[in-house]
Amino acid sequence: MFPRRVSKPIKIGRVAVGGGAPVSVQSMTKTDTRDADSTIRQIKELEGFGCEIIRVAVPDAQAAEALSTIKKGISIPLIADIHFDYRLALLALEGGVDGLRLNPGNISEPDKVAAVVKAAKIRQVPIRIGVNAGSLPVSENKFLSLPERMVEAAMHHIRLLEDLDFDLIKVSLKAFDVPTTIEAYSKIAVKIPYPLHLGITEAGTPRTGIIRSAAGIGALLWMGIGDTIRVSLTTQSRDEVTAGFEILKSMNLRERGPVLVSCPTCGRCEVDVIKLASEVEARMQKMDKPIRVAVMGCVVNGPGEARDADIGVACGKGKAVLFKKGVQVAVIDEADILDTLMREIEGMEV
Repeated sequence: MFPRRVSKPIKIGRVAVGGGAPVSVQSMTKTDTRDADSTIRQIKELEGFGCEIIRVAVPDAQAAEALSTIKKGISIPLIADIHFDYRLALLALEGGVDGLRLNPGNISEPDKVAAVVKAAKIRQVPIRIGVNAGSLPVSENKFLSLPERMVEAAMHHIRLLEDLDFDLIKVSLKAFDVPTTIEAYSKIAVKIPYPLHLGITEAGTPRTGIIRSAAGIGALLWMGIGDTIRVSLTTQSRDEVTAGFEILKSMNLRERGPVLVSCPTCGRCEVDVIKLASEVEARMQKMDKPIRVAVMGCVVNGPGEARDADIGVACGKGKAVLFKKGVQVAVIDEADILDTLMREIEGMEV
């Protein structure tokens, strides 16, 4: 892995982004923002899964007016996602949001951008310049590739903000296509000092979207690029948060929550390891202990992986051997494996 790219630090509410701060995990609500109560409930649920920054859509004035109520009901920083109407950004700032996302593809007029920047500067609220491959402004250079057009759009907007003496900037350049996204981020990373928000846009359902997101976000993180991430999935927001932390854990960038090591199973298994591992994973979903848990199914790799984990089981015919910190501590009957393992996990001190 390359050293992390050095970026200018900013604060989204109480969360530091860039400047060497831990890579943060964001999500976006799926609720109608105008329904403040349901939006607050969803955000509170996401807080329980570790979400560190939340973004909400602001399609109209009613949604913008609900932001102050939402802000008061949650504990994590709130970002308003603004498209087309700059006046919604002004209302969002009045409502006390911690950040704005603006799309250069649909809010680009200098006077409108200036009005938003002036209000954001007074409140010291950062602005994310969020470029999407599907909504780019028209380029005067027809020979540019798609990644180059994305960078061009971002740089134009960055210069608008810099000319207004505003540098509380965060940038994203998202596409559905993974190579396009990687190329765009790689090109802009050497041009600007600002923190970068990573994601693969419209990545899809969990089955394929997590894979696309892990490939794109993981590659960029390995290159040292990225200060905050969002996994965009056609599913519940909590699954985006879980996937985000799993990507960071797989890159050894964050330690939040357990890491599950489980064998793929084969004809040697004499216990239903697929069911056992799935149940263990489900029960650990909200835990924040940074421990390694192994659920293994046979004598080939089972004892070794279970010993190397903080806690683990190596299953055999109708039984499992329980290991803690490399030491065998018990032999468990098959019917008791799940409950015994979870009881031991919950009682572990980190």
